Amino acid sequence: MPADNFAVTVGSVKELGHLLLGVDGGGTKCRMRLTDQNFEILGEAIIHSPANLQIRNGDAAHAAIMDLIDLVYAQAGLDVSMTKETHACFGMAGARLQSARDSFVKRGFPFANVKVVDDIDIARAGAHKGEDGAVLIIGTGSAGLGRIAGKRLQVGGWGFLVGDSMAGATLGRELLRRSLLAHEGLIEGSALTDHIMNQFDNLPENLMSWSFENPDAIAEARELAQQEKYGANGAKGEHVTIGSLHARPGDYGKFVPVIFDYYEQDDAMARQLIEFELSAIDQYVTWFLDRDIKSIAVVGGLGQRLLPMLQKIYPGVLVPPMADPLQGALILAHQSKTVLG
Repeated sequence: MPADNFAVTVGSVKELGHLLLGVDGGGTKCRMRLTDQNFEILGEAIIHSPANLQIRNGDAAHAAIMDLIDLVYAQAGLDVSMTKETHACFGMAGARLQSARDSFVKRGFPFANVKVVDDIDIARAGAHKGEDGAVLIIGTGSAGLGRIAGKRLQVGGWGFLVGDSMAGATLGRELLRRSLLAHEGLIEGSALTDHIMNQFDNLPENLMSWSFENPDAIAEARELAQQEKYGANGAKGEHVTIGSLHARPGDYGKFVPVIFDYYEQDDAMARQLIEFELSAIDQYVTWFLDRDIKSIAVVGGLGQRLLPMLQKIYPGVLVPPMADPLQGALILAHQSKTVLG
């Protein structure tokens, strides 16, 4: 990995017992934090490389974690053999399925023990510092997870194609869909829908082409195909098929900020879209309230943008997270150590 793919934060080495290590693996980057048994940070690093377990069958996530291990132990001034004294928890995107988690653990890591969980688990644990409560992830994707009296309650998180009703990707796609309907006179449009269609030269076929043959998706697919064809060392290998070129969730999510721009101008369609989003969120809030979970933290870019509005609608119920997902991973690593003794 090129050096500029990494960013590090140097900690100090203290008198150590068992160590704790947390990983937050996402679709575009992977973060790792190493602490002592009192959660004092010894080292922390980030690598800008995909770590979703569904990307290249987990190979990308495994490579990112192995690279980060050397980094964080080196900056902590510890020999990498100290991994044997470390209890680890990996919170990984793409780990919703038990089979994906089990397969990743079996790859073998040099720690005393490893717990692999969905990334929403570490978000929830961090948001409530390990105590009961729920979290709503409202970003490009969306999902909910709660815990009450030791019971784990998960809802949503089934992906853009069949789920993610609160997601920024879904909201962005709804904006494009309504812009097309308004352009054809099927619904009432607004300055916002005019703005969107202007970006596609007021030609519905251009928007359709963007969705099926997305320029950014094409560029990324070609880059990945090139990497897999030649490998990291430049050796020529087998030909790799590029795959789907459809617009991805993140491509739809990029349209969300303009909704807020026009919402602040009291645009009618922007108001409708915010109501569309709030209605989706309300389903999840109600679901948790019906199960006696009264504290729900909101994380994710879209969720943070909506949080002031949500706190007025649900006073005392929707709250900001108390700590970040990496801290949540460390809490779960500590809990796993306690269970294992």
